[in-house]
Amino acid sequence: MGVIDIELFATLDLVGQAPGGPEEDPAGFAFGGWQAPLIDEVAGAQIAAAYEGTDALLLGRRTYDIFASYWPHQEGGADDDIATLFNRVPKYVASRGRPDLPWAGSAHLGPDLPAAVREVRDRHERVKVVGSLDLVQTLLHEKLFDRLDLWVHPIVLGAGKKVFDGGEVPTNLTLLEPPAAGPKGAVLLRYGLADGVPATGDMSAPDRGVGQGG
Repeated sequence: MGVIDIELFATLDLVGQAPGGPEEDPAGFAFGGWQAPLIDEVAGAQIAAAYEGTDALLLGRRTYDIFASYWPHQEGGADDDIATLFNRVPKYVASRGRPDLPWAGSAHLGPDLPAAVREVRDRHERVKVVGSLDLVQTLLHEKLFDRLDLWVHPIVLGAGKKVFDGGEVPTNLTLLEPPAAGPKGAVLLRYGLADGVPATGDMSAPDRGVGQGG
């Protein structure tokens, strides 16, 4: 069985909508392209490294359409390595309809999305989910991921679709490596799915030394 990695870009208030450009997902959102002014060489290298070893993409329909209109035309350009990778590997698309999938190597996932995603994970060593916030809600709900890479950027938007937007369930994660920040303030947080559900405690307990007046 392979692993599923989720790659997400978010603001401090965890808005993940349309980081790449104004036309990416403009519905009711005035800040499309918010990530562009905050990209630096460190973040760029982190993103490129995150795709190493990828042998399949798992995408929501909107993200697929954006990628399909862009990446097939980028080989030989500044983003040649990622373009070559994305064009080469299979692309699995979650969509409620019957979408036209013109990008070579694309396949539509069946109506039982959790079962279809499990089949994809069984078929590949490392599956990448990029953006695709609606799809991510299903993966969060089903705990159908192994790693979550979250780049948190130093802005607050106060509007837009959130990374955690209704799909989340009580889940434990473990920090896989120390947070890494770039000069423009974006911080990469890399978490792995962990067993169990969040525990609770009492911070005022005597052995905690918290909340004890003196």
